[in-house]
Amino acid sequence: MLIFDRIKLLLPGLALTAVISLVAQIGEKVELSLFGHPWIEGLVLAILLGTAWRSILGLPDKFDAGVNFSAKTILEVAIVLLGASISIEALAGAGFYLVGGIALVVCLSLAVSYIIGRALGLPAKLAILVACGNSICGNSAIAATAPVIDADAQDVAASIAFTAVLGVVFVLILPFLQHALGMSATQYGVFAGLTVYAVPQVLAATAPAGLVATQIGTLVKLVRVLMLGPVICVLGLGARRQMARRDAARIKSDVGMPAGAGAAAMMMVNGGDIAVADDRFGGGVQAVKAGRGAGLPISKVLPWFIVGFLAMMALSSMGMLPDAAVIPMQHISSILTVMAMAALGLSVDVRSVMNAGGRVVFAAKLSLICLSLAAFGLLAVLQIA
Repeated sequence: MLIFDRIKLLLPGLALTAVISLVAQIGEKVELSLFGHPWIEGLVLAILLGTAWRSILGLPDKFDAGVNFSAKTILEVAIVLLGASISIEALAGAGFYLVGGIALVVCLSLAVSYIIGRALGLPAKLAILVACGNSICGNSAIAATAPVIDADAQDVAASIAFTAVLGVVFVLILPFLQHALGMSATQYGVFAGLTVYAVPQVLAATAPAGLVATQIGTLVKLVRVLMLGPVICVLGLGARRQMARRDAARIKSDVGMPAGAGAAAMMMVNGGDIAVADDRFGGGVQAVKAGRGAGLPISKVLPWFIVGFLAMMALSSMGMLPDAAVIPMQHISSILTVMAMAALGLSVDVRSVMNAGGRVVFAAKLSLICLSLAAFGLLAVLQIA
């Protein structure tokens, strides 16, 4: 009975995303028949239709479960299936240097974005959230980072609100940028993978440039996503140390330790545990646990769909997936991705950006410009054609 209840809960949202995705695909075919080329791809059209629906008609609560399922689970399945059409040889030309370059761009973007945020007067935690969202994977990075640095709900809401809208706007601009700059499919795929916030947005941005751009863009983006793990670990260690110092200072203040030699004190920090011993209290020890919550489940660092994508890609590279299976997987992945794009659009409330604050907006824009310049620099250094 629980299964039927679950289906009943998901059905309204699933039906809505399916209808919007169908309209988007029909719209693409109409464009093709009228102009000989779709000016707005089905993926992008699905995002626009979903965003327009929510902005004009709203989204009642009964649709939430199905829309969230489409935006998350259906998209994850689509990404896994996409791995079947990608071979490791797709990046063989650049190989190790491209992977190293991606890591360098992410680290550089994190540092520059944080500096920009702080220079504009953003609180440290909000600046970190904006930097992680801009540099790694948008809302997912923000959501994963927030509990590690103990960010306030307001900071999380502000950073996510603008990241969602800016990400969609950037996806709409990128295809025109490719034509304006005369970028090849490979160059465009690498550039989109380096600059677009989320995996689904990479799919939407690269679809107009063809399969090669989509494959390379997705692969580059997933390498970028894998940077989330090391970044979270570093932030977690930093948060634990900061909490340890703060708690140690508070304990010293509570104990009232004098500056003179009358009290010999010892502070021990081990794995986030702080102990202060004071000889005036007979060597009594007060201990405070610090850094709770800084840990993160492995599923947050390495989601199942990335593992599935890499597994599919490995099987494809070894020739273990027959063409009879790969081609249907590609079609199913495309259909599911359009559904996920519709759900993504339905999840974006354009009006929420008004509450994000001018400094957050400006910081995110400047950070994205810097990230784009770094991506262009990597293309030039690696001479990707």
